[in-house]
Amino acid sequence: MSDQAFELRPTVSAAEWQQRIDLAACYRLVAMFGWDDLIFTHISARVPGPEHHFLINPYGMMFSEITASSLVKVDLQGTKVFDSPYDINPAGFTIHSAVHAAREDANCVLHVHSVNGVAVSAQDEGVLPLSQHSIFVLSSLAYHDYEGVALEADEKPRLVRDLGNKRFLMLRNHGLLTVGQSVADAFVAMYFFETTCTIQVRALSGGRPLRRIGESIVDGAQAQWEKVTRGAGGGLAWPALLRKLDRADPSYRT
Repeated sequence: MSDQAFELRPTVSAAEWQQRIDLAACYRLVAMFGWDDLIFTHISARVPGPEHHFLINPYGMMFSEITASSLVKVDLQGTKVFDSPYDINPAGFTIHSAVHAAREDANCVLHVHSVNGVAVSAQDEGVLPLSQHSIFVLSSLAYHDYEGVALEADEKPRLVRDLGNKRFLMLRNHGLLTVGQSVADAFVAMYFFETTCTIQVRALSGGRPLRRIGESIVDGAQAQWEKVTRGAGGGLAWPALLRKLDRADPSYRT
């Protein structure tokens, strides 16, 4: 355990420390699955408690380097709650603060610039009902048009409006975003989102007629998701994902 972890852990609640571990794990898993973009995307998680604080990555660190103690805690105005030698990504703050402020259920917001996700975000039709993975995405999907790098606060209301109450948001010509009640939910949702896009890119490249899934099946996808995960959502797979990560490198826990 690093010296920084020894200094930080006694100063935060047990609930916050667990959230830090889960969020650091999420960063490491995003890197492991190859969805990261150097230092330029971001994942945030709300700190449990009455304050409107959330954790986000230290700007300048690779996702594969992030630890529980290195995460930066900020308020909805972007002010650091704890001292940190790192700043935060200004575009990350714009996107994540908007969603956290608008959605009480948005305990984790995950945004990536994955190659296949960006490719589909540039396709005019967006996500197509081509795979079993896609039906779960399409059952709760919204779109937001590209307005340039997300640096301007006046984009926030449009981002929030377009997201609405959905769990998946395709940022046109930009990337993918998921919202979850937990870090686990947001990560597993992103797994399905990115896999949907990868399958679509490969299917379209085949040059053969495509068979689309019927609308009635998409309409029933959420009920099927609840049944297949036994109501646990992303939490069903999360312990196994942590075991996978621990076998590779458990230093995210420090």
